[in-house]
Amino acid sequence: MQGLMMNYQLTIPTILKRAEQVYSYKKIVTRQPDKSFHEYTYADFVSRAKKLTLALQRLGVQPGERVATFCWNHYRHLEAYFAIPTFGAVLHTLNIRLFPEDLTFIANDANDKVIIIDKILLPLFEKFKNNIQARTFIVISDDGQVPEGMYDYETLLAAENEASFVYPDFDENQASAMCYTSGTTGKPKGVLYSHRAVVLHSMGAALPDVMNLSEIDTVLPVVPMFHANAWGLPYTATMVGAKQVYPGPHLDAVSLLEDFEREKVTLTAGVPTIWLGIIQHLEANPNQFNLTPDMRMVVGGSAAPEGMIRNYDKFNLRVVQAWGMTEMTPLGTMANLPSALKDASDDAKYAYRASQGTPAPMVEIRARGDEGLIPWDGKTMGELEVRGPWIAASYYNAPQGADRFTEDGWFRTGDIVTIDFRGTVKIQDRSKDLIKSGGEWISSVDLENALMAHPKVAEAAVISVFHPKWAERPLAIVVLKQGQSATAEELKDFLMPKFATWWLPDAIEFVDSIPRTATGKFLKTALREQFKEYKVGVS
Repeated sequence: MQGLMMNYQLTIPTILKRAEQVYSYKKIVTRQPDKSFHEYTYADFVSRAKKLTLALQRLGVQPGERVATFCWNHYRHLEAYFAIPTFGAVLHTLNIRLFPEDLTFIANDANDKVIIIDKILLPLFEKFKNNIQARTFIVISDDGQVPEGMYDYETLLAAENEASFVYPDFDENQASAMCYTSGTTGKPKGVLYSHRAVVLHSMGAALPDVMNLSEIDTVLPVVPMFHANAWGLPYTATMVGAKQVYPGPHLDAVSLLEDFEREKVTLTAGVPTIWLGIIQHLEANPNQFNLTPDMRMVVGGSAAPEGMIRNYDKFNLRVVQAWGMTEMTPLGTMANLPSALKDASDDAKYAYRASQGTPAPMVEIRARGDEGLIPWDGKTMGELEVRGPWIAASYYNAPQGADRFTEDGWFRTGDIVTIDFRGTVKIQDRSKDLIKSGGEWISSVDLENALMAHPKVAEAAVISVFHPKWAERPLAIVVLKQGQSATAEELKDFLMPKFATWWLPDAIEFVDSIPRTATGKFLKTALREQFKEYKVGVS
C-alpha cells in the first residue's frame, strides 16, 4: 500500500552501526583487575566486536544458538553484548553470584554452545564446568595463558580480518539475549529478549523523563552486566554515544568513588546496598572526593530508603528511584520529580522520590485486588500488572511460570502496589512479603525504609512471625552502623510518629548482617527460616 513507512528492522546491529558512524571518537574506560585503567574509542570497540562476531562464526556458532558470558563489567563484555546478537546468535549472561547448582541448571536449560569467561573467574567456573553441556570455552586473559583445551579471547580476535564483516539483515523479532530470574521462588526461569524489545527499551530509557541519557553523559553501570542486561545501560549508552566507564571487579565504595571522580561520571546505576555503602563513606570522609554536581544515581532492585535520598542531596548527588524486572528488559518506571510537585513541600517531594514513580512511555500499568482492578486513588492496594513492547509474553521453556501471565496479555509482577491519579506507583511489598495482621495488611517495605532513615541504622529487614491472636506480626531485623549502639525501644520510638501503633514491630533483633540474594536483595526466605520458631505475644 502506498504511503506507508519503510519496513526498517529494529535490531542491535543498527545500534552498532550508529556507534561506528557517529561516535567513533567517544571513549570507553575500564578499571582492570590490577586497578589500572584501560581506555579505547568507540571505533576500537566496534572493530573488535566485528572480529568477535567473525571468530564465533568460525567456531561454528549458528544464528539462534546461545553464547554465554561469565564476566564482570568491562569493555570486552561490552564487545560480547554486541558481537553475539549482531549475527543472530543469543547473548546469555550467567550470574556469577549464583550457586553452582543453579548455574548448571541455567546453562543446560539455555543449551549454551560457547561460554566466554573472565580468567579471574575460572575458579568459580570450575565448580560447575564438568556438569554442563557446553564444551567450547573462551577465556578473557591479559597474559594469553589459558587452560589447555580453551581458547584465548585475544588470540581469536587477532586471527580475524574486519574487512570480511558484513552487517546482516534479519527479523527484529528474533531473540537477541536472554537472562534468568534469580529463582527465589522455584527454579530460575529464562526470559528471551527480542532485538525489537532491546532497541525500543534503549530508546525509551534514554528519554528525558526516564534516564535522560545523551551524548554529553558519562555512564558507569555498577549494576552487573550479568544481571538483567545491566538494566539496558550498555545498549542505551552506546545508542546515544555516551562515554562509558566500567568498574571491573572493583565494587567497593572507595574504588567506585575514585572512578566517579576520575571520569567525571554523570549517571550511574546500582542496587541500594551499593549506595548505602558509598553514603556511609562520604559521611565519614566528606571532603575526600570531588564528584560531578547533580550526578544521577539510579537505584533499583529494591526500594531506596527516603533517608538515603535525603543524605545524598546533602552532597549534591541525586538519587533517582527506578523499578523494573528481568521480565521487563528490565525498565518499568522512574521517579523523576514531575512539574506538578515543583512547588510542593520538601516532604511531599521526598515522598514522591521514594516511590517507584510513573511508567516509562509504552509501559502500561494496572493493579488487581480481591474485587478486581483497583482505582488509581493512591490508597487501594493490588498486584501490579504490566504490558508493553519490551515485556515478556512468556517464559522460555518454563510452563510452571504460565500463571504469571493473564488471559488478556498482561504480566503479573507479584508486587503489591498503590497507584495514584497521576500514575505514580508505590510498591507496598512483594505479595509473599506482606504481613497480614488481624486481617489488615502491613508493608514490610515501608517499615524497612523508615528504620533505615534512623541515623544509627545501616540496614533493616522486616518479616512476619507467628502471633497467637493476630496470626502474623512484624519482626524487624536490624544491622547498626559501625560503632553505633541502639535499643529496640529507641527504634520503636523513632517509628511511632510515622505509623499507626498496630504497624509497629512487636520485636527488633540486632544482627551483624542480613543475608542477600545474588542480585543484592534481602533474602527473606533465609530470614524466615532463621526466625521460624520466633513467637511474639506468647508469655
